[in-house]
Amino acid sequence: MNRLIQSGLMFGNLVEVSSPALIERYNRALKHLTGKTTALTDFHIDISGFSPEIGEELDDPLYLNHNGVNRQFILLTTQQKTAPLLNAKFSANRGILRQFIEENESQLFALTARDAVAGELENSVFDISDPARLFDIRRIKVEADTASGMVRDADTLADMVDRFTGEEDAWFDDVLIADMITLAKKTGDVVRNPVRLKAMQFKQANFWTAHFGGLYLFRDVTHPALLCSGDPAPLREMPIKYVKGLTDRNWIATFLDMNGLVEPIVKARGVDATAILRQKMDFIVVDAAQEAGVDLTGASRRDIQRLARRHIGALPEAWHGLNRLVQWSEGAGPWPAITSEHPAYFLTLRAADHPDRDLVNMLLAELAPSDVRQLFICHKQLFYRLYRGWSDTKRSFVVDFLEREYQVDKAGARDALFGHDAPMSEPAAPKQDMIARVGPWGAVRR
Repeated sequence: MNRLIQSGLMFGNLVEVSSPALIERYNRALKHLTGKTTALTDFHIDISGFSPEIGEELDDPLYLNHNGVNRQFILLTTQQKTAPLLNAKFSANRGILRQFIEENESQLFALTARDAVAGELENSVFDISDPARLFDIRRIKVEADTASGMVRDADTLADMVDRFTGEEDAWFDDVLIADMITLAKKTGDVVRNPVRLKAMQFKQANFWTAHFGGLYLFRDVTHPALLCSGDPAPLREMPIKYVKGLTDRNWIATFLDMNGLVEPIVKARGVDATAILRQKMDFIVVDAAQEAGVDLTGASRRDIQRLARRHIGALPEAWHGLNRLVQWSEGAGPWPAITSEHPAYFLTLRAADHPDRDLVNMLLAELAPSDVRQLFICHKQLFYRLYRGWSDTKRSFVVDFLEREYQVDKAGARDALFGHDAPMSEPAAPKQDMIARVGPWGAVRR
């Protein structure tokens, strides 16, 4: 994995902690949360304050995520909001942490100037050894305070101030006045500079979890289902009607279609569908070349396309399906019949414009892992796991591609692939007419 680390594709954008003052604050918060401390003099942390170096030191990669639920966090700086979340067990956790930081940024900036902020993403479930407990997760509440209890003390002082100003005899309450003075020495003037973090709760309806081999739970849709990366047989007795494995492609395609969760790339507004499909075709060629033992070290996109032309007869049906779709989109061929049984089917889709589009793109990345760019962007944990099994030549090609095509403009690449902004002009009329007649892909087999 060294190649990924050196290129910034793994453990990239972590926040370095090397200042003795910051390390001391981190240890206070770590002691407060876990009863442990670190002896390291420098390390890196993600958005939650988790450090892979400390995880190795403590021999506990879940030292801030006991049992994989109710993730704890340590904030040393608001700059952590742009860092990744390592060892994620739930798909929504990074978004929750980032929103919490952004909504409380000014307060957190003031608090972290003096101490670390420690907290937890709380729900009613503390153990999910039984997969049915996943259905008890409904809302995530963010609880946070400094290790010294600054926010708690500020709230207490604010209540005292209200008593002092609202009760008729409070002016003569020497104990109340003395307690206010004592707390004010710790919190400062909470009247002029209130120290208060917004109480935030987040609905947890549809989500992915790494538990039980990987599960996608869709509850807040018209036709709910639990989708399993592994064997669904052990999970049949669940409080939901449909429990399906990702190998059941026809059923998954029907589920996505009936709930309006996806759209064909060629129908998507504001994207260069042909360019996206051609890149997916290149990735399929790379896979075929890896299986054939072809050395792709230093290969350019032109080399990949030349290789495809030379060995077109040996390429899999997924490549030919995408090629027919590209020809149709360029007006050079008839509409291709790409049904859910076709190996290219899930490569032709992206999430529709809805609140769970990131979750759906994550699911599509797992259904069509040959698209390594989407896999890296939408499902990093699966990307890293598959990367370990690739040949060295494919690893080299993929790392070079991601450095060249993604790292230089992450936001632009994401917007080009998954954005839903309307284009300046409407798509050509013939394509819209064709889609209106046959539907996005024709009839999906139920």
